[in-house]
Amino acid sequence: MTVTGPTPDVVDVVALGESMVTFLPSTPGRLADVSSFERGIGGAESNLACVTAAAGHSTRWISRVGADPFGDHLIEAIGGYGVDTSAVRRDPHRPTGIYFRTAGDRATDAHEVAYYRTGSAASAMSVDTMDRAALRAGRILHLSGITAALSEDCRELLRELTAPHPGRPLVSFDVNYRSRLWTAAREDSTDSGGDGSAVSGSSRRDGSGVLLELARGADIVFVGLDEAEEAWGVTGGPERIRELLPEPDVVVVKDGGKGATAFVRGDDRPQGSGVGHQPSGTREGDRPSGTRGDRRPPVTFVPAPQVTVTAAVGAGDAFAAGFLSATLRGLSVRDRLRHGHLMAAAALTVPGDLAVPPARDRADRLVALDDEAWGRLRLGPGWTHAADRAEEEVRTP
Repeated sequence: MTVTGPTPDVVDVVALGESMVTFLPSTPGRLADVSSFERGIGGAESNLACVTAAAGHSTRWISRVGADPFGDHLIEAIGGYGVDTSAVRRDPHRPTGIYFRTAGDRATDAHEVAYYRTGSAASAMSVDTMDRAALRAGRILHLSGITAALSEDCRELLRELTAPHPGRPLVSFDVNYRSRLWTAAREDSTDSGGDGSAVSGSSRRDGSGVLLELARGADIVFVGLDEAEEAWGVTGGPERIRELLPEPDVVVVKDGGKGATAFVRGDDRPQGSGVGHQPSGTREGDRPSGTRGDRRPPVTFVPAPQVTVTAAVGAGDAFAAGFLSATLRGLSVRDRLRHGHLMAAAALTVPGDLAVPPARDRADRLVALDDEAWGRLRLGPGWTHAADRAEEEVRTP
């Protein structure tokens, strides 16, 4: 039976997904050698909910957690960011997930993560156990591919939420491909991803087809160049990813520290940052192809500012939060991408998954920089707290 409750208030962003208690080592070294850890929280969707709430939006996080102290901590900590947690369900039979990780970049050989989430309360999310009225009571519903990897019930829930429905909110989907999660899940032969024609044969065992199916059903999609290649075998740049995903109104392709490219259907305003690499066929400062009457949607590339990285964890979630926040505010595509970069920079300059974002007026001032000044922007640890350093950051050679 489907869970229902009182008609919920409509909020700006609803985020569905598992959050876990994370343990960060208090000293450098292998997990086997660390004797003490600091407790935190981590989860792609709850990270986004916390950042969008800190940015001034009404936000609801929906999930399942265990009826245990770790579940208590998650609800209290996430609620402490101003996130509505009233639709989070407690499971008396399954535990809250936890994980341990080192502080290094995921891309390095030294990085270690130990997950304890198999059979977690969140893996029992399903069409029948979640309140669909609460899930749809948002201007934007944010989902991620991580949830799809947790269980077949979770996959069916995401299929339901990305299917066309009257009154469906704007659906945002972050691909968030995690091969280790899908290796554990071992997708069966029904994972076809639609026609599956653009995806390698191995995708039907590793979840790639499910992610493609879900992305094609969303309105806004976030995906990294690297994960598109790993999951779908797509190479050749952002344009090839857009060809694979023609259905979403917005596709944002991230390329790490280089920048991000947005493909937006039907947006005929002038775009383009005029700085750094741009998609093929677009000259610096030109109005991109894809205006009305052009079969190709407009393309906007914005380079990322240079960042002194503390830990590359949570940056993708923060980027999506910044982009969605600016979308809710009706800003231009260029400014949405710039806000995404600034939120990501805040996450990159702290050791944990979550960072205090810059104040909105501060972020707006940086986003409004001309292309040359934006290209000189340098951001390091503590930059979000130093409101008087904006000019110094821009002038830094």
